[in-house]
Amino acid sequence: MKIGLALSGGGARGLAHLGVIKALKEMGIDFDQIAGTSAGAVAGAMLAQGYTPDESLKIIESSSFVRHLRPAWSRMGLLRLDMVIDLYRKYIPHDSFEGLQIPLHVVAVDLNNGELVVFEKGELIRPVLASCCLPGIFEPLLIDKRQFVDGGVLNNLPADVIEHKVDFMIGSHCNVLGPRKPITSMRGVIERSLVLAVQSKTKDRFAKCNVLIEPPQLAQYGTTDISKARELFRVGYQYTRSIADRIEKSLLNPTTDLS
Repeated sequence: MKIGLALSGGGARGLAHLGVIKALKEMGIDFDQIAGTSAGAVAGAMLAQGYTPDESLKIIESSSFVRHLRPAWSRMGLLRLDMVIDLYRKYIPHDSFEGLQIPLHVVAVDLNNGELVVFEKGELIRPVLASCCLPGIFEPLLIDKRQFVDGGVLNNLPADVIEHKVDFMIGSHCNVLGPRKPITSMRGVIERSLVLAVQSKTKDRFAKCNVLIEPPQLAQYGTTDISKARELFRVGYQYTRSIADRIEKSLLNPTTDLS
């Protein structure tokens, strides 16, 4: 049976994907296809390259991602991702989809055409970073003279991208809604509004997953809580372990909408 893994966007909360993957691999589950958006594209690239979840967490913690961001000095975003390209080449030197151990599919949005684009061949790192370009925060990333922004704008859980390639789909969704403390900043208003907008377009893709892993505790974290990396990892791991019996039953008797 071929198993697919769809990984959502969610900013720093995407670190929970690594904990989810660790728990799944401890259950003996391997993946034949991976599809990811934004933070899910980063986690998927690390997994497809062959890094373990623990190794991936250490790389993210030690790489000082934030220090490699440059001010954009433009009206299209506050930050640029140029320097991050070289950072990722340190860990994925071949910089190609073909060099990965597991087929990976990354989604981003062509800003001018308003179209979702699936990257799965050729250059790897720029498409992964393009998938992370949250509008208003990051300047759109140019690939072949086309401007790309975060794939979550149109598809934050790209299970549909690989559903025809696999027999069983596991979705890891970290863009969780839930009660939070009162919002007291403009950044908080923007962040919450984006989460709500993205979530409304994602629900129809939940049904494409035989298993949907959505740790409710993630609602208490923000998309910029990168300093809480280990907590987020642990939340993903512990929640997945807690539903291990349900996942194993679903693998034995595949059905849809087990969430």
